[in-house]
Amino acid sequence: MRATKGAARNRKKKRIFHAAKGFVGGRRRLLKSAKETLLRAGVYAFRDRRAKKRAFRRLFITRLTAAAEMRGLRYSRLVHGLKLAKVGLDRKSLSELAIYDPKVFDQVVALVQTELAKHDAAVLARQKAKSA
Repeated sequence: MRATKGAARNRKKKRIFHAAKGFVGGRRRLLKSAKETLLRAGVYAFRDRRAKKRAFRRLFITRLTAAAEMRGLRYSRLVHGLKLAKVGLDRKSLSELAIYDPKVFDQVVALVQTELAKHDAAVLARQKAKSA
């Protein structure tokens, strides 16, 4: 009696059709269409896992821009001041603070403003010394 690939092939088909659950029409019922659709779905999933990170970063930056402008500060100045103050919070944490704990965010902004004032004074002093 010859050996066949029946069991392995059936397992593979079962796995493909299980993954294709929720697809419409032949994309769910036909093996070739299901395989092609799953391949494309995998490509989309891979791409969009990265796109999701970019989209959320844009959202956090938009939130921070709005919160900073409400406190009289531009976003770029806020980020620069955070680096000067050596504050290690990322954009997600800062946007969460701005929404859910505005008092703490106000303290962070105050710290940033003092660091920016020190930095601006130092820059002015260097410029005066350079021109004199």
